[in-house]
Amino acid sequence: MQELYARHHVRVYRFVLRLTQDRPLAENVVSDVFIDVWRQAGSFKGKSRPSTWLLAMARHKALSALRAHADAQLDDNAAASLVDPTDSAVTMIGKRDRSATIQICLAQLSAVHREVLDLVYYHQRSVDEIAEIVGAPASTVKKRMFYARKRMEKLLDAV
Repeated sequence: MQELYARHHVRVYRFVLRLTQDRPLAENVVSDVFIDVWRQAGSFKGKSRPSTWLLAMARHKALSALRAHADAQLDDNAAASLVDPTDSAVTMIGKRDRSATIQICLAQLSAVHREVLDLVYYHQRSVDEIAEIVGAPASTVKKRMFYARKRMEKLLDAV
């Protein structure tokens, strides 16, 4: 369990943070996910990668938490504030500006489009894995990806 947590907690946290845009809520969801993993370890059938199972569980818990806390304030720059300490000051400023622009554009997408882009680009998931995580057919995931990319392109061109 310790090794599983060490390998995946940052990835799960960032995924949940992008969905919820609320740090304390994301931290609570990640804790709940790993507690449930501990309790339900026997239910993992090995049909998918453990990280896919974790992200699917995290997605479900995050969406449930968002429904429960619908009136919570959203922090658009939460993910952008995570800084890599190995970068130089100039690189950090460039990354922060680029990241802020991307975050602004992502915030203008619908939740389903933002989620698909997040899973593809930030978590390197395949269409089949995303379909399993979001509970939609692969064809639907492909359509969402197509429209999300088109919309993102228009938003980035406008900036």
